[in-house]
Amino acid sequence: MKVKQVPQPKPKDDEVLIKVVAASITTADSMMRSGTPWFARLFLGWSKPKRPIPGTGFAGTIEAIGKDVTLHKVNDQIFGETSFEFGAHAEYLCLKQNSLIVKKPEALSFDELAPMCDGALTSYSFLSDIVNLQKEQRILINGAAGSLGTAAVQIAHNIGAHVTGVCSAANSEFIKSLGADEVIDYVNDDFTQLKNTYDIIFDTIGKSSYCACRSLLKPGGTYLSPVLSIKLLFQMLFTSFIGPTKAKFSATGMRPVKELKPLLIELRQLSEKGLLHTVISKRYALNQISEAHQHIEGGHKKGNVILKLQSN
Repeated sequence: MKVKQVPQPKPKDDEVLIKVVAASITTADSMMRSGTPWFARLFLGWSKPKRPIPGTGFAGTIEAIGKDVTLHKVNDQIFGETSFEFGAHAEYLCLKQNSLIVKKPEALSFDELAPMCDGALTSYSFLSDIVNLQKEQRILINGAAGSLGTAAVQIAHNIGAHVTGVCSAANSEFIKSLGADEVIDYVNDDFTQLKNTYDIIFDTIGKSSYCACRSLLKPGGTYLSPVLSIKLLFQMLFTSFIGPTKAKFSATGMRPVKELKPLLIELRQLSEKGLLHTVISKRYALNQISEAHQHIEGGHKKGNVILKLQSN
């Protein structure tokens, strides 16, 4: 990772120029930078990333608009996601006016909103759309202290499900404070060897597998993971036709904007009501971006990591 001076982008007729205040730095950013898993290079670039500036989740202010833009105005405070356009880890970026962009409420900060499309939106998409989690169902969330996990615990709690979080003992009380009914310390207990059963197992970090979790799933239960592998792909195909339990993956960032924007607006409303809190563990300046990636690759990230590009 190198910080370089590049020309400020100019918006096309149907684009907006965004002055980025804060952006999220995620495990997915680190994986895309390193080209893992290998088959992702078919889409992201074989020997190096096709897009030189990484970053997807952001919050900022609209600095300028193209002549055909009608959905946004200059000085609008907004947040959203760039998807496969990337570019959020820069002081300015341009996006089409119909991109995943939502107005920022006054009650929430740029820092709180920047990671919402990465952690909370992914978890909300999985739990509300992919499996339609119901009240009193039992869900286990592996990686409960991470970006997706902290959001998933709160979302599942708000739905009224019985929530079990898997994390380190150091984060146990914190995860309970977010709404978990039970916590399993992964250092001392392998949750796949325990006798409890669940309607949903949400493996937010992709560290387990459908095969390891299958015996813990109730009939009709589902193993969810946002981390795709060849093995998971075949398990999805197989379980879609055969067996009482399912394996499912979804690439939230690839879903159409018309599907994601209503979910993002619902998340904004939950946050405004105080039912969903963005957990931020660290903030880095742009010249510390390499250090931020090293922290994420350590594998013990708590909540979200923020890249600060402007002062609020």
